[in-house]
Amino acid sequence: MRNIHSYSIYRPLECRPDSYQGWYQQGHILQQQQLYTDALLSYEKALEYYPNDYWSWYKRGAILEILGCYQEAADSYGRASQTQPNNYWAWYDRGCIYLEELEKYTLAIACFDKALEAHPRDYWCQYRKGEANHLLGEYEIAIACFDLALQVRSCDYWAWYRRGDSLRLCGKLEEAIASYDRSLEIKPQDYWSWYQRGVSLQQLGRLSQAIDSYDRALIAEPEDEPAWYNRACSYTLLGNIEEAITSLERAINLYPEKYLSLVQSNSIFSELRQDRKFKSFISQLDLKDRT
Repeated sequence: MRNIHSYSIYRPLECRPDSYQGWYQQGHILQQQQLYTDALLSYEKALEYYPNDYWSWYKRGAILEILGCYQEAADSYGRASQTQPNNYWAWYDRGCIYLEELEKYTLAIACFDKALEAHPRDYWCQYRKGEANHLLGEYEIAIACFDLALQVRSCDYWAWYRRGDSLRLCGKLEEAIASYDRSLEIKPQDYWSWYQRGVSLQQLGRLSQAIDSYDRALIAEPEDEPAWYNRACSYTLLGNIEEAITSLERAINLYPEKYLSLVQSNSIFSELRQDRKFKSFISQLDLKDRT
């Protein structure tokens, strides 16, 4: 256990008779008061008298997590799981730390699997297991996890949206669009679902529909430069140079370094680069940079 200096709050306690229950209750009170370092010391003192206490290890882990000591928190949840292997919470919370803080996705999946042994139909375990597999590039497994999560909560935005992302990244674009459509039934103004729906449609060559999706995304986030840029790409491929220039101007004004470079390097803009109006716009930007 970590070596913590004594704090003034503990000096009266040191004069009390030693007992597990006293230290544990004191830890609980201090935790509720958000005196986390002091609460941590209390739980560690309780564990000196009752080393196999599930709840002291679990609450110690929760406090370490709040304090940003993520590996120590995961280890503390692990000790809790050793004392009660079938307890859902320590496995689940440990998995969340591996997923969200330590980026140890394989370990996260193992923890979620153990939590699912205790609660096989738990939505959050299936969803987060799907996220971990998605981040590992195991898109098919991720889709299967999101499907199981949706059996429990069929109207959950996040599971439909993340399912769409996994489908898109493994090349199942039509299914991805259908999944984004389901997420949009739940959150009709959601930027990300409209944007990724546009990306999928653009990859399929359904450019007018892609532009419609980017337009809906831009209603939600008018200053989002990737949507303006992809809108420009779609208009360029459709041969609508006027709209392409308008969209590129918006993207470049928002993030000039990135999108000026992309305009010069992306071959689909070769015709647009010869356009008089676009040349004038680029010249104005160069003039601003020099002044």
